Amino acid sequence: MNKQLFILGLSLAIAASATGQEGEGKPMPEKLRNDRARGIVLPKSDTHYQQTKDYVEELPDADYLHASEAAHEAFRDIKFSIRIHWGVYAMQGIEASWPFVRNMDNAEKQAYQQLYKTFNPVGFDAGEWMAFFKRCGMQAFAFTSKHHDGFSMFHTKTRVKQRANYLNPPEQAIEPCDLAYSIEETPFKRDIVKELCDAAHRNGIKVNLYYSHPDWYDADFRPYVYHPLTIDAAQKSTDFGAGSFSSGKILTPDPTPEESARMAARHREQLRELLTNYGKIDMVCLDMWLGRYIWPETRKTIKMMRQLQPDVMIRARGIGNYGDYYQPEEFVPQGVENTNMPWMSICLLGNIFAYDPVAEHYKGTPWIVRHLVDCVAKGGSFMVCIGPDANGKFHPEAVRQLEETGQWLAVNGEGIYDTRTRQVWQSDSIWFTQSKDGKRVYAFTEKLPDGQLIVKSVEPDPDSEIHLLGYKKPLKWTYRDDTLTIHLPSALKKEANRPCKHIYTFRIYQHNLP
Repeated sequence: MNKQLFILGLSLAIAASATGQEGEGKPMPEKLRNDRARGIVLPKSDTHYQQTKDYVEELPDADYLHASEAAHEAFRDIKFSIRIHWGVYAMQGIEASWPFVRNMDNAEKQAYQQLYKTFNPVGFDAGEWMAFFKRCGMQAFAFTSKHHDGFSMFHTKTRVKQRANYLNPPEQAIEPCDLAYSIEETPFKRDIVKELCDAAHRNGIKVNLYYSHPDWYDADFRPYVYHPLTIDAAQKSTDFGAGSFSSGKILTPDPTPEESARMAARHREQLRELLTNYGKIDMVCLDMWLGRYIWPETRKTIKMMRQLQPDVMIRARGIGNYGDYYQPEEFVPQGVENTNMPWMSICLLGNIFAYDPVAEHYKGTPWIVRHLVDCVAKGGSFMVCIGPDANGKFHPEAVRQLEETGQWLAVNGEGIYDTRTRQVWQSDSIWFTQSKDGKRVYAFTEKLPDGQLIVKSVEPDPDSEIHLLGYKKPLKWTYRDDTLTIHLPSALKKEANRPCKHIYTFRIYQHNLP
């Protein structure tokens, strides 16, 4: 492929085919200076920063503004949220999308692409989901509007014009089509994203819409990022997105500029729909990336998103420092990050992102609470991930564990919600958070010792009371030699007298403000 001709043709074709404005704003200089001064940058160690750093500019364009400081502050106030992975893969009881490119033979892939014709989750109830989230103490939810397999869980006016037929010979693998490949073409028909957004708005729960950059159903998206339809150049270069599974790949002709333009336009238009048709969207959770050649058009799409909803917080995956937040996946950072870009750690409650039918796989309430406290103490937030079954119902064990977490938050939430990290966020196995004004410090411990709790790094106000959250009586305490000793009444030795399980929280009014 002649790279210069490809890029030139792509740019010209997209200019002719894309709809709407590109989002080329002209911010006031003082706003721009403020945006740059905020230092919203990804940690150099971030995996997804590494995937795009060779072509996504380190400093965003001069006409680009991040979400406002108020939006970033509101994001930092979100401490506990949930990600829901749901799509046609629930019908097979498998992981979200990935088996399609990792494990399936051609016949299985072809059968997978027909699942939407019978997808009918009549048990789904958006209001029931939101009530569940509120019982769990969650402030926000993220939902997979479209995952890598290309199936849209929302009504879209965009059309897929060609796809793979895995039963055809390789030279005839790409066939024409004309469909949305979305929930509206299923027996269910209802717009699941709309119902969830409407229910969330009614319940005061923030909305985070997940959207995958790659699309493994639409042949126009070949060969970007693990697409099962590949081209010769993609086997030799990472410019089309790092990573390639060799098994089951079908070699196809290079995409024409018109095909690539159609791909970029559809990608852009679906994000326009999500930010136009569903009211206020607090966050967009982008995933993966589209490689070097598509980056100029992806950048225009991000600018369009910012124009449509200026304060939407955009996950940084695939867009580098144009993002507003980043997301460590399946781990919690070791300490407070050295960046002003806020973060939200996501971890699986079961063994997979999608529905896990095995009760023993769910990790338990103590695991959830510990991860939540650890994230918040370090200045981040925690997102737990589960998926519903093909009928729209969550596993009873997942429900039990998350609702028990909600009960813990009902007692201890004061030390979690609307707090910030402090210079000493952990000492002697005790985690700390503090109120935004720094007047109150919250100390978290997994075990209540007999007799007394020793706390370093906090000097209480001399005339203040110290409380164990959920326990009515103030606790006696002494402070000498830079050490706080909290005296615990003998009644707390009995588990029945304790205000909660798992982790205990002490409120301390701080004397020397930071």
